[in-house]
Amino acid sequence: MKKKANDSFKLAQEKLKEANEELLRPEEDVVSYLVCKNSQYAIENYLRGYLFKNGIEPSTYKTIEGLYEQCKIINKKFENLDLSDFQCKIYNTDTRYCNEISKVSNCFDIADSLDTFLRKEKIITY
Repeated sequence: MKKKANDSFKLAQEKLKEANEELLRPEEDVVSYLVCKNSQYAIENYLRGYLFKNGIEPSTYKTIEGLYEQCKIINKKFENLDLSDFQCKIYNTDTRYCNEISKVSNCFDIADSLDTFLRKEKIITY
């Protein structure tokens, strides 16, 4: 499961980087769909990686909300991460996306805060 955790974290970091690169473009050139989907996949993979790292098979959790709730059971500090503005948390990530820059920026911020949190907790060390 350690390899699966590391693979999930690496994929999450790649998707976060891709979302960030898209947001660095001039606003009129930003493809919001790419920011949205990359941010969603980053969030999902950070949470999956955390579950793998803790010996839990995440495939039984079909939504980001389910993954997040399981992470909170393992580590109460996850409650400090605010997913309340994340519109897609109760849906399968393949079925939802948004196009508004403010919404996709919020999704990116959540993914970035997850990355920061996992580094601060020394879960991700590379």
